[in-house]
Amino acid sequence: MQTISTSLPIIYTQKIPDLGSIELRPFSLEEDLPMIYKWVTQDYASFWGMQYKSYDEVQGEYITALAKSDYKIFIGLFNGKPSFLLEKYKVSEDRIRNYYQAEAGDYGMHILVAPPVQRIQNFTWTVFKTVVEFFFSQPEVIRMVVEPDINNEKIHRLNKKAGFQYIKEIDLPEKKAGLAICSRQTFKDALEILQINEVSEKNPKKTSYGTSVEYWNLSNKELVAKAISEFAHELLLQPESQEDGTYILKTGTLEIYYQFKAKKYALDHWSIAADSLQKFKNSEIIKVEALSFFIEFQKVLGITDDCLPVYLEEISSTLNSAIYKKIHQQCTAKDLANASFQKIEQSMTEGHPVFVANNGRIGFSRTEYLQYAPEVHQPFHICWLAGHISKTTYASVSGFGYNAMMHKELGVEKIAEFNSVLKTLRLPIQDYIFIPVHPWQWNHKIQQVFATDLANQKLVYLGESKDAYVAQQSIRTLFSQTHPDNMYVKTALSILNMGFMRGLSPYYMKTTPEITTWITDLLGNDTYLKRTGFDMLGEVATVGFENTYYQSLGRSNPHNKMLSALWRESPQQKIKQHQNVMTMAALIHRDKEGNALIAAMIKASRISPQDWLQTYLDAYLKPLLHCFYAYELVFIPHGENIILIMEDQVPVRILMKDITEEIIVFDPELVLPEAVQRVFTPASDEMKVLSLFTDIFDGFFRFLSVILEEQLQFSEIGFWKQVATTVHTYQAENKHLQKQFERYDLFMPEFGRCCLNRLQLRNTKQMLNLADPIESLIIEGTIKNPIASFKNTIA
Repeated sequence: MQTISTSLPIIYTQKIPDLGSIELRPFSLEEDLPMIYKWVTQDYASFWGMQYKSYDEVQGEYITALAKSDYKIFIGLFNGKPSFLLEKYKVSEDRIRNYYQAEAGDYGMHILVAPPVQRIQNFTWTVFKTVVEFFFSQPEVIRMVVEPDINNEKIHRLNKKAGFQYIKEIDLPEKKAGLAICSRQTFKDALEILQINEVSEKNPKKTSYGTSVEYWNLSNKELVAKAISEFAHELLLQPESQEDGTYILKTGTLEIYYQFKAKKYALDHWSIAADSLQKFKNSEIIKVEALSFFIEFQKVLGITDDCLPVYLEEISSTLNSAIYKKIHQQCTAKDLANASFQKIEQSMTEGHPVFVANNGRIGFSRTEYLQYAPEVHQPFHICWLAGHISKTTYASVSGFGYNAMMHKELGVEKIAEFNSVLKTLRLPIQDYIFIPVHPWQWNHKIQQVFATDLANQKLVYLGESKDAYVAQQSIRTLFSQTHPDNMYVKTALSILNMGFMRGLSPYYMKTTPEITTWITDLLGNDTYLKRTGFDMLGEVATVGFENTYYQSLGRSNPHNKMLSALWRESPQQKIKQHQNVMTMAALIHRDKEGNALIAAMIKASRISPQDWLQTYLDAYLKPLLHCFYAYELVFIPHGENIILIMEDQVPVRILMKDITEEIIVFDPELVLPEAVQRVFTPASDEMKVLSLFTDIFDGFFRFLSVILEEQLQFSEIGFWKQVATTVHTYQAENKHLQKQFERYDLFMPEFGRCCLNRLQLRNTKQMLNLADPIESLIIEGTIKNPIASFKNTIA
């Protein structure tokens, strides 16, 4: 490195502990070019592309670059000596804009570090990190974009270390390049991971999963406590009561057992204090580890040797997700009581309350987790393909024809851009249908599994969306952050998550809009449902591409569900100006301190818990009862499938989501159009009414009632009495359905114990036979009905 005297001002300074300072100043053609020429023509700088150029040619390159208003060149100084060259340019003014969907705040970077005079550990990374910090210190820079040669492994390592996400390979005139993008958040996440790993290496008491060993231990305890609770609920485990009020759970190995404090509630629910959970070996306390727990109880839980590795992987992923949420959780329950829809979605710490392994997401790398998980809330752009009409089907409800839908979702400019891709390939535009694809699906599945279709131009890659999307709690459902009133986009995402590969059938997509129309006509005209405010998010359009090479494997095979999508109405379209929305799953969310959102909501509402609960039950329970008793029709109304419409922190009505995939019609006398017949499932009367008990009572109210008692001192008995009163009130309001009430008695003494975790333990890759879901269920004995004792209560 050499010292060059210049009067040009220092525009950025970064102090590096134990190393010195790094500074930036503008590039001077007259003073700096001789030095830069020596750098760019050396062998180590071969990827810079000037190795064999003359001095005049290099000078000409920089004269041209400096003439551009949006192209800035800097010299980087280390302790006052020139050490690297930096170029910054606005992507919208550069050729690279033609290779992806550029945004106004995208800026490109080229960096070349001087040939080393002396070795300084991590010097290149320190320079690179400082440059990225410089870029993001400028408000106009929203994202950084780089396009290094695909063979430049050194720069790829630096890019990835800084959080750059590689989007695709592109063919530039002089090279094949890897296009990568970095946002402030991905850079921040990358630095955090590096810091965690550095701490872990220096201190074995720290863990690379996210924070101190105390956090890791707590997450393990919480997951094991939940496992004991749910497996005891499903009669797989039998904790033994002790004289001191604690419980003991034996492993089958005499020297190892677990001890904890718990309270038992209705529906055989165990509320276990995670901080009381201890593991003993030969009377000595040892660490509670979730993976060890499942290995110890493998035989008791009935996990086969084939299923155990997959289940353990889902458990590990669930733990990693829990750790991330603990680190990044910024909002308390009180904060969330006044938060926006998407802030609440981002802040959820719990997946499905029943399932133990509920955040599997097997298939995501750590980098992809940080890009696509809902709790990270990182906006991303979806990919678009064109599918040939011989293998692609678009279907919609009235008013959402293909052209209208594409104009609404893409806009005229983006459609023209995509059409130009087809024209360049000399393909007839009218023979192709646009298909939205999750970027993970494109990178990991479509390019490989559909390689033949891509080669034969039955599929064509078009580019990225203009809108930025964020994942919802249902991870393959995407919300447009750019235009919140636009449709949800739900795509196939072939990761393994909670007992299923998350595909979408192109065959089912053909009839989905017809089912939407049928159910909307059926329920939309119901006077009672209108009075409750019940509404649905219509699945108004679908597109599916049939992979004919895999058809012989059967339509339910995951390889036949890899390339489909649907558009669903946004809840933002369904609310008034003074209302807001939230997922019902959020009601049982707890913050770091254990405070539940429902408790904070009730306190913020300034009404009594009883009044709040009654308004909620009127909005949620009554319409579901009516759909069942009037039409023998059930949804899967778990927390994530319900959107609550809120006024002043009080739920006043609900929106039902997933109305075509997760709906069952039991009534054999209900006339169904041919396209709708797939939603009919024959079942006994016992199994029909069990759907209400399982999905509402056991799947959600069981958890809600405990929170209300523990945090608001609203008694569990009072909760179930109010549920019973709501049922009585509904029945009094619909006396014409009396025969149905008698046939399907919600006040029966007990009902079947439906064991959902047993399903996942039995088959980690497909819990249910989707062709016959009712018969696939595992029923183990019965549970006492918590509202049975209120059968004769007068509403």
